Amino acid sequence: MSKLVASIKEAIEKCGLQDGMTISFHHHMRNGDYVLNMVLEQIAQMGYKNLTVNASSVFDVHEPIIGHIKNGVVTGIECNYMGAKVGKAISEGIMDKPVIFRSHGGRASDMEKGTSKIDIAFIAAPTSDDMGNCTGKFGKSACGSIGYAFADAMNAKKVVVITDNLVEYPLVDFSIPEVYVDYVVAVDQIGDPAGIVSGTTKITRDPVGLKMASYAAKVIDASGLLKDGFSFQTGAGGATLATAKYVKEMMLEKGIHGSYGMGGITGYMVDMLEEGCFKALLDVQCFDLKAVESIRSNPKHMEVSATQYAGVSGKSAGVDNLDVVLLGATQVDLDFNVNVHTDSNGYIMGGSGGHCDTAAGAKLAIIIAPLTRARLPLVVDRCLCISTPGKTVDVVVTQRGIAVNTAGGKNQELKQKLIDAKLPVVEIADLKRMAEELAGVPKPVQMGEKVVAKVIYRDGTLLDEIHSVK
Repeated sequence: MSKLVASIKEAIEKCGLQDGMTISFHHHMRNGDYVLNMVLEQIAQMGYKNLTVNASSVFDVHEPIIGHIKNGVVTGIECNYMGAKVGKAISEGIMDKPVIFRSHGGRASDMEKGTSKIDIAFIAAPTSDDMGNCTGKFGKSACGSIGYAFADAMNAKKVVVITDNLVEYPLVDFSIPEVYVDYVVAVDQIGDPAGIVSGTTKITRDPVGLKMASYAAKVIDASGLLKDGFSFQTGAGGATLATAKYVKEMMLEKGIHGSYGMGGITGYMVDMLEEGCFKALLDVQCFDLKAVESIRSNPKHMEVSATQYAGVSGKSAGVDNLDVVLLGATQVDLDFNVNVHTDSNGYIMGGSGGHCDTAAGAKLAIIIAPLTRARLPLVVDRCLCISTPGKTVDVVVTQRGIAVNTAGGKNQELKQKLIDAKLPVVEIADLKRMAEELAGVPKPVQMGEKVVAKVIYRDGTLLDEIHSVK
């Protein structure tokens, strides 16, 4: 027996694709992905219309989807993140139906609950055997963890694995097992390795970024959470990596042994694992080549699904035990709500990803961002879009001061600890005033009447709506 078919076209035919169905993709290939464009081009040639694309993320490389929207092949998009090229077209109202934005944990949970139904899932797999056992750890297009694809494979009505490294059965050390897979297609290339990983992520050398990182590390230290058993998530940005560097130095100096690092994993988190700062890494996606090599070779570097990472449909998730998470922001408002979906002019250029998931789960959720960007203030009266509710945000760190969210009487003890540590604690309104002194008071952004996207919170409720730009 073999599940191998000759082409993507044959797989689509065998899966019984029909107009109006929903097809899904995962984003571990990121800006190097060929699979989404490859599949949509084949579908367009076959004459199908009115499809919904549920992709865990839509990157700039997926710009051809704009043409498929214009010709009626794609009439709906569901995703957790959207890059600026496609986001601009959506913001300008190219699609009649609003985009549905979820979080990484929310997407997996909605699939498992049956509120988000997938007719055919297309899994980009750097290595697979002919029965569909597949992994991202090996092959010429190796991307490391494929944790976001687990929910697609386990919940779609039909599953097609597309690989450029077909190996003999059985594949050793598979991630997704054959029991979920209907068909396998071998192609020449599933992606460009140069775009799959971000290369060497670098710690910022910018004085502003370093100052913010120093403050953020001192907040973590003063909080009392930096002790044996410490768990931590940080992103791949320069300032957050610099914060991780300072935290690592503190841990090594004090002999602190943490429990786990989590999320999208960088080489810097791998260094912390190898130097004994953590017992394990829980990895839902790899951000660079060092992380890919580590998950391939180090048993303490473990692949996890989006559900285990951040879902609400399971009995627990990694975010539920997270001590500290470092997160970015486009805007923060006076109620500590955070926007990572749009730029300051209202154009879609991002998405929650795991932002709201980790903020909800972590004991200490820190937003780290410069006071101004492109001469526009970080802190505003109200965010253009609420991506993460302020009730789940604890601290905002900028180069000019640190604001602690004490709404409802919470974080009073934390605020006093930061004051005692002689950190520059200010009110969120003070940050807004400082930013406006530097950049001026911006003109109010006037959005259009058309709703171009709906932001769904991790529990499945509507969090906000994004309107068209004028």
